[in-house]
Amino acid sequence: MTAQQKQEELGKTLWDIADSLRGAMNADDFRDYMLSFLFLRYLSDNYEASVQKELGSDYPSKDAMHSVSTNPLSIWYEANPNDIVEFEKQMRRKVHYVIEPQYLWSSISELARTQHEDLLKTLQKGFKYIENESFENSFKGLFSEINLDSEKLGKNYEARNEKLCKIITQIAVGIADFSTDSDTLGDAYEYLIGQFAAGSGKKAGEFYTPQQLSTILSEIVTLDSQNPKAGKKKKINKVLDFACGSGSLLLNVKNKIEKAGGTLSRIYGQEKNITTYNLARMNMLLHGVKASEFEIFHGDTLKNDWEILNEMNPAKKVEFDAIVANPPFSLRWDASEAMGEDFRFKNYGLAPKSAADFAFLLHGFHFLSEEGTMAIILPHGVLFRGGAESRIREKLLKDNHIDTVIGLPSNLFFSTGIPVCILILKKCKKEDDVLFINASEGYKKEKRQNVLRNGDLEKGEKNDILEIINTYKNRPEKVERYARRVTMEEIVKNDFNLNISRYVSTAKPEPIIDLKEVNEKLVDIEKKATEALNEHNAYLKELGLKTI
Repeated sequence: MTAQQKQEELGKTLWDIADSLRGAMNADDFRDYMLSFLFLRYLSDNYEASVQKELGSDYPSKDAMHSVSTNPLSIWYEANPNDIVEFEKQMRRKVHYVIEPQYLWSSISELARTQHEDLLKTLQKGFKYIENESFENSFKGLFSEINLDSEKLGKNYEARNEKLCKIITQIAVGIADFSTDSDTLGDAYEYLIGQFAAGSGKKAGEFYTPQQLSTILSEIVTLDSQNPKAGKKKKINKVLDFACGSGSLLLNVKNKIEKAGGTLSRIYGQEKNITTYNLARMNMLLHGVKASEFEIFHGDTLKNDWEILNEMNPAKKVEFDAIVANPPFSLRWDASEAMGEDFRFKNYGLAPKSAADFAFLLHGFHFLSEEGTMAIILPHGVLFRGGAESRIREKLLKDNHIDTVIGLPSNLFFSTGIPVCILILKKCKKEDDVLFINASEGYKKEKRQNVLRNGDLEKGEKNDILEIINTYKNRPEKVERYARRVTMEEIVKNDFNLNISRYVSTAKPEPIIDLKEVNEKLVDIEKKATEALNEHNAYLKELGLKTI
């Protein structure tokens, strides 16, 4: 079994457990419990493996354990009380966090297996400990959306404790044979997020960007901004997703540049929804990103309430080499007069109250570095709507900041069936044209969703994802019914309307009809019909019958 197959198998195993255990509980609520336990298991296994390596021969054997709530580390703690402080300092240097023995997954799962009456209390204390004491940087509120006292778990303490014992035991048994490395568990975590998003429709889908679209955006922003044909950048200092949801887009950027041998120094994300904000922080840690390597902020992007992005001194302004985003589509927002003076918008104008799409775009674009690339998913309306949006679009085009427009198929998202587009923006763009890619017909249907095909090109299979990325990279003059570089003169003639079908139509041309040839065929058919009729009448006459 390949690594990918193992990851998919683990994801399916976890989903089956979730599906069988949640009962009447809302999928969104149960998701938070399930993902939190998976997160605890990863942190614990990673920590225990590091502890065993650190202590070497001093690491107690499992035979030394004397109760269900103990594990090898708890034995060492009991035997070496004076060394604990120094030991934990050392572990913080090595793995950047600490977990006390009683809060490790091995202890928690053993309490669950034996249906211990203190499981719930221990879990509550453990979550508080991880939030406030495990990491050098506090992760306050990390488990704030997981209410272990909720009646959804049970009507009283005993019922809730019993339910948690059952959930944790099944998870422990279900994933016992799977690898605990960050790649495997991280991908399983992503799989579960996707499954919950698919299973609960709009609400969950709002925070989840389908992996295929995430791949396209992250591949594009990690390419050399001035010469995408040259391949991946060697280094990205900072990447930002200002509507980061569960953080999958940011992790994809990290994955793409590191697989190409490059480096990513620091990850920045912002998320307004508290549940999703916590998911993103867990997701980072679960994928092995150190607490010192990322910063996720809980706040409102449009109000720009993140202090580091509010620096008025241009010399101290924070800029990002790569920006990716999938903000809420056409969100109503407070476009007050005061907002018109906001440094992010004043050079372009305010997006209308009815649709904040351009407000999100301008927010990100303001913080893009001169050599950076921004890729943002938006509804098609931004390409052609009039009024304030038309003026913003015109200014961006005149300043030569819109690099590429990519049209995607409809029904790719869990939360909406509308077709969307990807806009690629740059501040220091080399070309004076705009590349249009009309990928609206490149997909296959799967159950409730359309998906981009991801086939093996060597086997002659369609790969819509690679086709989009390679077209962006190579920037061809024209690909029939798929892509075209369009001059600014042509765009100006179209009143700065970027409706993709104006420039790249997927319609097949009507065949040219040769009227002379058609006429000759009709004459020939009529001649043959007359001959056949005459022959038929001759036979009727011979038989003494009435002719036709």
